Amino acid sequence: LQWSSPPEAIECFKSQEIWFPPPQFYELCRLCNFSSFRELHKFSSDRALEGCERWMPVMLTASDGSIELLPGDELYPEDPDYTGEKKIIMSTDKKVEDVMKEGSVFHRIVIKNINNLAVYVNIQAKYKHINPLMINSDCSDYNSRL
Repeated sequence: LQWSSPPEAIECFKSQEIWFPPPQFYELCRLCNFSSFRELHKFSSDRALEGCERWMPVMLTASDGSIELLPGDELYPEDPDYTGEKKIIMSTDKKVEDVMKEGSVFHRIVIKNINNLAVYVNIQAKYKHINPLMINSDCSDYNSRL
């Protein structure tokens, strides 16, 4: 058991000291927006009655990695397969970099490999939520306030 701030946890992930799956990486990137528990508590209290949205990431497999598409992304399907019964498979022969160059409306997690994740978000969050900082686990390219 180790207590870490979100930026510290991300640094440990980058150095492969710990691992966590993409949804937790995304949430840690969101937590990097807050400089204290007090600030996080105020944010959560202020938006508590705004509502929430059901999310189901949709995986797009590329030739050199994958992209977890989230609601609001331009590639996110109109009718996602919430149950897995439809067995919809989204794939492309393109490289992740090419898919990213072709896009402009992002809400996604790019997965190059198990230790190389990047969050890309340029949409307005719903229900007065806050977007994650866009962090690439392969390099230190973010300005955390913690």
